Amino acid sequence: MSSWAWMEGWITAAVLMGAVIGAVVIGPMSDRFGRKRLLLLSAVIFFVGALGSGLSNSAELLIISRVILGMAVGSASALVPTYLSELSPAKIRGGVSTMFQLMIMTGILLAYISNYALKGVSGNWHWMLGLATVPAALLFIGGLFLPESPRFLVRHDNEAGAREILGMINDDPNSIEAEISDIQLMAKEEKQGGLQELFGQMSRPVLIMAIGLAIFQQVMGCNTVLYFAPSIFVAVGFGASAALLAHIGIGIFNVIVTYIAMRVMDKVNRRWMLNFGAWGMGISLVLMSVGMILAENAHIGFGKYLAVIALTVYIAFFSATWGPVMWVMIGESFPLKIRGLGNSFGAAVNWAANWVVSLTFLPLLSFFGTGKIFLIYAACCFLSIWFTSKKVIETRGKTLEQIEAELLHRVHHLEEEG
Repeated sequence: MSSWAWMEGWITAAVLMGAVIGAVVIGPMSDRFGRKRLLLLSAVIFFVGALGSGLSNSAELLIISRVILGMAVGSASALVPTYLSELSPAKIRGGVSTMFQLMIMTGILLAYISNYALKGVSGNWHWMLGLATVPAALLFIGGLFLPESPRFLVRHDNEAGAREILGMINDDPNSIEAEISDIQLMAKEEKQGGLQELFGQMSRPVLIMAIGLAIFQQVMGCNTVLYFAPSIFVAVGFGASAALLAHIGIGIFNVIVTYIAMRVMDKVNRRWMLNFGAWGMGISLVLMSVGMILAENAHIGFGKYLAVIALTVYIAFFSATWGPVMWVMIGESFPLKIRGLGNSFGAAVNWAANWVVSLTFLPLLSFFGTGKIFLIYAACCFLSIWFTSKKVIETRGKTLEQIEAELLHRVHHLEEEG
């Protein structure tokens, strides 16, 4: 491997490495300092990382800047699902939390568009990376006007502030008082948790659930499929420029499907969505693999088009199910005393799994070949159905305190069986 190829690998992996670090560090801090303050801090780190990436004049400086950028990405991925779940009423919490994934898809689409618009500009990669300072600045400005999480305020003895914030999102005084009482009850029964509580027996069911969801979302191959999409379009016959436009089309499709998922998130059971999505993605990956094998080995032209159709269907299933649902469920499942720490750990596992999948993709591609590699990801999709059926609880329509009580009941049930 050439020195530049090695350096290019580090540049690619730098964001993922930083994301793991950011997700791990931010959790304990968010339980102590609050979600809002650390979102503002994440925006500052975003800005510094993006500016450094855009101004980098060496590979080493670019790697450092992208690690910093990754730390902001990891921090936000741990903070935002927690913040949205704690701020939202139970009846619309799934839809509100799905906005996190919708904004991710929108950001990816804007990146596709800016990359296409700048493809002929001299030194375009500096502009592509530096433009990320704009959303970072907007995040900071918008974050100044955000309320703090009412559950964080109750835990830190600011019930008046929590009541005021709940009043902004709920016009029923009785409902507000009932929610305050539920939060107070859970907060009084629990002390601030740390690693001992996170990995203790009382948290084991939710920890297993979070780890499994975080890992399966990545080993289903979502990022590798998106990475490989332009190559599939070129293989079908698109020119390089047309393939970039097709990539924009995928981005638009992603946003539309994720928006639909946001609208139905609180009308359909979460576990059903996960299993439905896993079946759809698994079958799509098998068909995509068959199409690519036919096109490559049997030289059957239809195989290319089958691969493109299957790729599109796969993206639809992922964007509507596992893409948003994983973040929603991790954000709403951990007990209040370790919610920040738990969501931080779940996000870190997800980014670590992302890094492992990215690291192993090219070696697996070289060993198995273009078509067969996707059968591995299909197998992971089918395996996730067993995991979801056995280890994941249903959370739709329940308050965070009801979810916590159900998980506590499951722990006691396991203790009695043991």
